[in-house]
Amino acid sequence: MPICPIDAGRYGTEKMLRVFNEEVRLQFMLDVEAAAARAQAILGLIPKEAAEEISSKANLRYVKVDRCREIEESIGHDVMAVVKALTEVCGEKGRGWVHYGLTSNDVLDTATGMQVKEAIGVLRESLIKLLEALLRKAVEYRNLIMAGRTHGQHAGVITLGLKFAVWVREFHRHLDRLNEAESRAAVGKILGVVGTGAALGDQALKVQELALKELGLKPADMVTQVVQRDVHAELISVLANMASSLEKLGTEVRNLQRPEINELMEPFKEDKQVGSSAVPAKRNPVKSERVCSLARLVRAFTITAYENIPLWHERDLTNSANERFTIPFAFILLDEMVNTMTQIIEGLRVHPENAKRNLELTGGLILSERVATELAKRGLGRQESHELVRQCAMKVYRGEGSFKKALIANPTVSRLISEEELTKLLDYSTYLGVTQTLIDEAVEKTRKSLNL
Repeated sequence: MPICPIDAGRYGTEKMLRVFNEEVRLQFMLDVEAAAARAQAILGLIPKEAAEEISSKANLRYVKVDRCREIEESIGHDVMAVVKALTEVCGEKGRGWVHYGLTSNDVLDTATGMQVKEAIGVLRESLIKLLEALLRKAVEYRNLIMAGRTHGQHAGVITLGLKFAVWVREFHRHLDRLNEAESRAAVGKILGVVGTGAALGDQALKVQELALKELGLKPADMVTQVVQRDVHAELISVLANMASSLEKLGTEVRNLQRPEINELMEPFKEDKQVGSSAVPAKRNPVKSERVCSLARLVRAFTITAYENIPLWHERDLTNSANERFTIPFAFILLDEMVNTMTQIIEGLRVHPENAKRNLELTGGLILSERVATELAKRGLGRQESHELVRQCAMKVYRGEGSFKKALIANPTVSRLISEEELTKLLDYSTYLGVTQTLIDEAVEKTRKSLNL
């Protein structure tokens, strides 16, 4: 019976789950054994016939997960269990050369590098789909005016398209980071017990070069018995960074879905979906909450990844058990989050009428910066203008009339700005600055980068 929600099918896309499937992991390990044998044969370190035999048997048709488990239960060593399982299915020509010149982490870390490369490919594909959805929304809502909030308070006028454009560039940066992390994390090593390649002699580096090239990996930059764990710590940090941005989007949707704001709403299947077991009317933002919840878990993996860096001497085993969780879970959960957020963005319900209503809630106070700036332009001085407008705003908070009324009643304001001019200054639609330009540039730059 499954205990982990991932195994129970609650989280994880089919593509990403496949990358970290136990059989796929075993096949990657067998691929390393076969690639190393072929490289050694090319260089004359082992007989060609041995490499051919090992290669022909290094697959799941011959080496079974259950057999590897059975051997491991007996000998207490996971990699040696794979080696023995492969050895016992090889004929005489290959049997004596399985795992020649290798150590466990030549197989383990290189197999991990292969998984990382595939996982990044899956995640990249998901991330680009999210970016495409964000791009569409940035264009669609380029001109939808709404309140921009700082500290949860109205601060200035923006458009919904600007929010999406900010997110577009943020997730494009995540794509850049992911690609850069791949260059350092999708790596392998085949240099033996302490990273010197001594068992393979002068040909060690050439064996590593040939084998890793065949496997589609680059050699890790200076190793001991293991690939140094700063590599994996950086990778998981990149994933956690992306998770935090996804949480930011989820939090924004949740806040703007509050009934008293109600500017956005995540998709909801009105014909069947239930929001609450007690309150029939509720439409809870459960998808956004799921994203926020999983982000906390993905971020937590960074702690473990950083604690794996200070291994003893040329290696110890304190990283091994936890890495069976951290790397697969970080990728699986993050890919789930990205796909969930894509569903949210694609199905997002937008309420322009509520955005307009909320914009007008403070009766023009959201344009106080504009009025203060205009007064400064007309000679009052920046600090004096700020204080004058602040005092007028406080009257509004005390219930002493509208912002416009308070401004008109002030003799300094009325001397410098006419009522007609003030009316124009308090028009939300004319105080967007370079908003549309920023959106257009973000969209164009991203589309060009993604060849869309």
